Amino acid sequence: MESRLYTKYKKEILPALREEFGIKNIMRVPKIQKVVLNVGYGRHMKDKAFIENVEKTLSVISGQKPLHNKAKKSISNFKIREGNLVGASVTLRGKKMYDFLDKFVSITLPRVRDFQGLPTNSFDEGGNYTVGLKENIAFPEIRNDEVEKIHGLQVIVCTNTKDKKITRFFLEKIGFPFKIGK
Repeated sequence: MESRLYTKYKKEILPALREEFGIKNIMRVPKIQKVVLNVGYGRHMKDKAFIENVEKTLSVISGQKPLHNKAKKSISNFKIREGNLVGASVTLRGKKMYDFLDKFVSITLPRVRDFQGLPTNSFDEGGNYTVGLKENIAFPEIRNDEVEKIHGLQVIVCTNTKDKKITRFFLEKIGFPFKIGK
């Protein structure tokens, strides 16, 4: 069974993108390649309870076990040594990715405290969009009474297009609520 968002992509968004930007070849139409969820440990990198909390949160949100990221080089000012665990991440593809994005846009973002819309300056040159959430409790799977420490997380949507204008139009069609006037 296909995801609701993937069905919308095939029936509504794909034709709209082809018409708006005059894309003749269907292989040139923008599509989402992957979604990455990322949490940095920061000053809690030696706190085992915090690391377990982050791992549990990412597992519940994504349905996958997170990968622990190690430092690539030592940074003395931050007391980080090469090989230390500095964060956790999950990469979503396929049906899980579309299900997550559908839930993220329609359920999670409206639950974010003082939400004014997503920033429009978070596009990079590779056609990716990054948004950071300050609280993990915005996700409906995370219960407020079970959370010991609230932490932030980063959601990165990777697309196959390099043009920021096309990527923004594409994400607006998916349902991303960008700030008005910017």
